[in-house]
Amino acid sequence: EVQLVESGGGLVQAGGSLRLSCEASGVTLDDYSISWFRQAPGKEREGVSCISSADGSIYYTDSVKGRFTIASDNAKNTVSLQMNSLEPEDTAVYYCAVGAMSSNYDVQSLYDYWGQGTQVTVSS
Repeated sequence: EVQLVESGGGLVQAGGSLRLSCEASGVTLDDYSISWFRQAPGKEREGVSCISSADGSIYYTDSVKGRFTIASDNAKNTVSLQMNSLEPEDTAVYYCAVGAMSSNYDVQSLYDYWGQGTQVTVSS
């Protein structure tokens, strides 16, 4: 059974930092593209960041560039998202997802497995 378990969410003031982790079991993350998505209240889920399985390229949505950093730890089979300079607009449930594709990382239907999500709340 494949499981992705996110952790590290919480409540933080604007300007603060959080580090999210996604621990995988039943699947080797190194074989997949790994993404973080988020869904804010009343909004559609959107891609935040991705590590490509094809060549290790890393992508960020424009709103988090320079503030968020995605990283994978193959030895621990985890992927993290370091979030700095958090803004109230970053408030959302954050999900990790893995998929076998090597492109179209923003197409959510292509992902094979999803975590249950972790809440991030940034107060102003």
